Amino acid sequence: MKKTIDIITMGCSKNLVDSEHLMGMMEANGYHCTHDSRNPKGEIVVINTCGFIHDAKQESINTILEFAQAKDNGHIEQLFVMGCLSERYAKELADEIPQVDKFYGKFDYKQLLSDLNASQAKGNERTLTTPHHYAYIKISEGCDRSCAYCAIPIITGKHVSRPIDEILTEVRNLVAQGTSEFQIIAQELTYYGIDIYGKQMIAELVERMAAIKGVKWIRLHYAYPAHFPWDLLRVMRENPKVCKYIDIALQHISDNMLKRMHRNVTKQQTYELVERLRAEVPGIHIRTTLMVGFPGETDDDFEQLVEFTRWAKFECMGAFAYSEEDGTYSSDHCVDDVTDEVKQSRLSRLTMLQENISAKTMAGKVGQTLRTVIDRKEGNWYIGRTEYSSPEVDPEVLIPSSERTLRVGRYYNVLITDAEEFDLYGTVVK
Repeated sequence: MKKTIDIITMGCSKNLVDSEHLMGMMEANGYHCTHDSRNPKGEIVVINTCGFIHDAKQESINTILEFAQAKDNGHIEQLFVMGCLSERYAKELADEIPQVDKFYGKFDYKQLLSDLNASQAKGNERTLTTPHHYAYIKISEGCDRSCAYCAIPIITGKHVSRPIDEILTEVRNLVAQGTSEFQIIAQELTYYGIDIYGKQMIAELVERMAAIKGVKWIRLHYAYPAHFPWDLLRVMRENPKVCKYIDIALQHISDNMLKRMHRNVTKQQTYELVERLRAEVPGIHIRTTLMVGFPGETDDDFEQLVEFTRWAKFECMGAFAYSEEDGTYSSDHCVDDVTDEVKQSRLSRLTMLQENISAKTMAGKVGQTLRTVIDRKEGNWYIGRTEYSSPEVDPEVLIPSSERTLRVGRYYNVLITDAEEFDLYGTVVK
């Protein structure tokens, strides 16, 4: 009998997809796998790490140390580490944490399989760790952008698109298993297709996905503002299966910062982009990420960012303070001259502004009837999402379980009766 393997995933949903493929291949070879178990019981632990920013790297390191101690205490037999952090710092980590049996790069999971005598895996199996009704679909790997602060291209390499037919086959297979909602993810989805088709193909891919019977929602994550594929907006506007939602990381607004960050877009172009998104896709919800404290950020640069945020009224926004990443342009050529105190002050101010904007956005939904998918039941509440919310990161809809029995994975029309800063409350209507 094969041993049990506990797989721990750190970081983003792209890592989660990698873990799901690894689990599928392990299980195809007779292993029993658990994922993110609160109390791992397996003889073998595999940690899929994140190496993007300082806090994420530290969380990954702390997790490795926790399981290294568990191995010392005899609670697990073998410990393996893979993923982005391992890709960058395998030698350093091996020197510091000898309890780890072996470190693997981000793309070396097949070697891990071989080391566990699972080399006969076909490589196309996948075990979902999400609720059965939704899945992440990774359409490409890597990134050709050269943002000054970002280590992702160093870790993952150049942009590599998956063929359309391969993606559509994966979607059909998941639909056959009961999945109806698909989160399209990539480091930069607007670039999709250029490397293998010679042009941006994201709009065609989304249209062909939407044409698959059983697909109900498609949601787009991690777009880039420069050279945006405008035909994608037509697809979002005209196809009811494509959620009026886009995650597009804008990072900053001042020309000084955008130039220093190597973003290849201007302040005016960014304003025009947001205006066009809202004009061509009425009701669109925009999620973005903004950065404060990049080297050279002045008070004026930050005030421009505040004004932009106030003007744009992003439905969802995440913000973080700049941290130096080894090997990036900013690490090698810029002085991290914004103090931690200033970074935190600016971050707090931007976050408070966004909280007020989000509260008004949520309050504006009271009285609307919104299509809602049920993700889970917690205590006396069913927890669901509208098309304007991605799993785990965006506002949820709470429906009293006392009203009627609802089914996880089903879609209902929900009248929004109340709103808080990050949650909606509602009742199911016919």
